[in-house]
Amino acid sequence: MDAVASVLTTQTVVAFCLGACLVGLVTAFVVVIRRRNPGGAVDEAVLDAVRLMADSPLELRRGLNQDAADKITSRLLKLLRCVAVGVTARDGTLLSWDGEANDHYVDLVDPISMAIRKKRHEVVSHNKLPCNHRGTCRMRTAVIVPLIIEDETEAVLIVVGRTRGRHIVTMAEAVSKFVRTQLVAARLEEARHELQQAEIKALRAQISPHFVYNALNTVSSLIRTDPEEARELLQDFADFTRYCFRAEGTYTTLSDELRNIDRYLTIEGARYGSRLNVRLKIAPEVQSVVVPFLLIQPLVENAVKHGISKKPGGGTVTVVAQDLGSEAEISVEDDGVGMDPALLENMRDSRSSAHIGLTGINRRMHQVYRDQYSLMVETAPGAGMKVTMRVPKFLRAVRPDMPGYPFEESTPPRRGSAQSRSSAALGS
Repeated sequence: MDAVASVLTTQTVVAFCLGACLVGLVTAFVVVIRRRNPGGAVDEAVLDAVRLMADSPLELRRGLNQDAADKITSRLLKLLRCVAVGVTARDGTLLSWDGEANDHYVDLVDPISMAIRKKRHEVVSHNKLPCNHRGTCRMRTAVIVPLIIEDETEAVLIVVGRTRGRHIVTMAEAVSKFVRTQLVAARLEEARHELQQAEIKALRAQISPHFVYNALNTVSSLIRTDPEEARELLQDFADFTRYCFRAEGTYTTLSDELRNIDRYLTIEGARYGSRLNVRLKIAPEVQSVVVPFLLIQPLVENAVKHGISKKPGGGTVTVVAQDLGSEAEISVEDDGVGMDPALLENMRDSRSSAHIGLTGINRRMHQVYRDQYSLMVETAPGAGMKVTMRVPKFLRAVRPDMPGYPFEESTPPRRGSAQSRSSAALGS
């Protein structure tokens, strides 16, 4: 998984660098095409091209569909100032055509199929096509370029020009590289999303079956002695599992993550009783900070499962989130049995269901925040463990996923200690 993440990061950087270079290539071809114009016209053409490319978002980042194809053909038509620009799907089905001469698309179906089959560009002269507007039709040449990614044709770009010769072919090939870069970025984005979802599925799979059994067993034991508490614990358990297994699961807010941690600690508190104490200190300024989904809960589970439960007499789990200006610092600390720091590396590489390894959390942080943020672990035998992370309060393009259900409305008011603990945490 580390290798995949590293490759994805490297390829993404390369793809975007290539895109930046292609902006220069396209601009250069605009200069070449308009080289016979006076200097002022050339400068204006270059300026128009730069503005167009600078304002052009990566329309294809989310994949190729009709809407994305319409946007890219419209922008390319303005950039190239040609007769028409078209884009087809990988099987040759037309997705978008912007400009004139659209009646000639039927004449280009066979050349498009040939370009897809042979994986090379095809040049079609207007003189070889039937045309009912021979005197007024502005088409002179059509260049058909298959957009090949990993030896597979992903789409086909069609550039219809009003001139003949090598210039229209060179221009079409240069622009096709720009479009291909966007398609590569779309694949990388999809792969990155799949990798994130795989990480989350792995975390969900590591939710201990023993926790589920113990939670239900605790509820069962309270049904006769305290049915109201049993009902509330069952509601907490339902909300906890619903949050962990919700369909949307890439990002969430710190307040939602901490609310689910409170549910988990409430359930474990009913099991351990006085052996488990909890302290939450959350600054109001950081509640809206967006973090990767299920980033903190595994740390709390580790603290209870491997720190407090193994200590005679139990102990305290402390969760702190504080405001550090442009960053939020989050720490999970327990005063449990601790461990030998020399064994820390083995724990970081742990992937077994018996231990949720820190390497997975570190990896997810690196995927989102690159190498700027990582975990810091402090521990010693008999001295407990403290895990600290810092995350940026604001990060471009990182937004919380909106669940398909309201947490607050689905959770009835609590009458016990969990109510006061949660309120104190979120308001302190």
